[in-house]
Amino acid sequence: MNTGLKITAFAAAITATFGTAYGVGKGVGPVVADKQPTEHAAHGEAKETDAAAGGGHGGDGGHGDDKTAPAAGGLQISEGGYTLALKTPRVATGERTQLRFSIQDDNGRKITAYEREHGKELHFIVASRDLTVYRHLHPTRAADGTWSTTADLPTAGAYRTFADFKPAKKDATAITLGADLAVSGNYAPAELPAPAATTNVDGYDVTLSGGLRPGKSSELRLNVAKDGKPVTDLQPYLGAYGHLVALRSGDLAYLHVHPNGEPDDGTTKPGPDISFTATAPSPGAYRLFLDFQHNGKVRTAAFTVEAGKATAEGKESSGHQH
Repeated sequence: MNTGLKITAFAAAITATFGTAYGVGKGVGPVVADKQPTEHAAHGEAKETDAAAGGGHGGDGGHGDDKTAPAAGGLQISEGGYTLALKTPRVATGERTQLRFSIQDDNGRKITAYEREHGKELHFIVASRDLTVYRHLHPTRAADGTWSTTADLPTAGAYRTFADFKPAKKDATAITLGADLAVSGNYAPAELPAPAATTNVDGYDVTLSGGLRPGKSSELRLNVAKDGKPVTDLQPYLGAYGHLVALRSGDLAYLHVHPNGEPDDGTTKPGPDISFTATAPSPGAYRLFLDFQHNGKVRTAAFTVEAGKATAEGKESSGHQH
């Protein structure tokens, strides 16, 4: 082999991570943000929950004065009495393949009762460790608690799977578990793209304003346009006009953020802007993946954001921007 590296299950598990997002076009211009976030109470900003602070579907509704950074989600295969049991930890590259898994309790019993959040009992994310491939999948659950879905993973390497769910149990909180997935084949890691304010996907220009602040909430606002015109008829997807996932480069810590507002709430418009509030668990580079639906098709736009990076003047540059 000249440039590729044959991935074994062991090699895949230790592959370093950096990359660009699957299906996302050329980025234009840097993402820059002011120091202070902007509050958007009119958009139905949610209160901070344990789910937002570590994983699961939780809006981060802090007001920029958070005392403690949120815990990272998706870094553990077992947490809170639940385990992500991935039945297919190795798959071949370039083939549409089936992924099977279950959520088990401390006694090894498969969980069959979940609370629906954003229209689903469970959200399943697959991302390559170098962040070149991202998939938001919609598995189906069998009566015995086994989940299954198919995915096409076009490049070899180490991947991470995330199960984001809330058990149907009194006082249960949302949780995100993570497990490694190896995709065999020739592998050469890519570099994380530089922060960019605009990206193009499938003819749509998506522009990001705002940023991530370590341990403090800030707004992320995404504007969707096509052929130079604002898109004002976005379609609901998973109960909102946008669905945002953030993964920290390096360990793929997971932060799932709710939008500020929802369809038919009387204030939230179907584009061109989609607003989120988020808190980064730490400084560093993050890859943001926005799913949005228009004309009956879901598309994914991705951005790189630096949380806590100082400017030449020594000021934090990862707050909110208009």
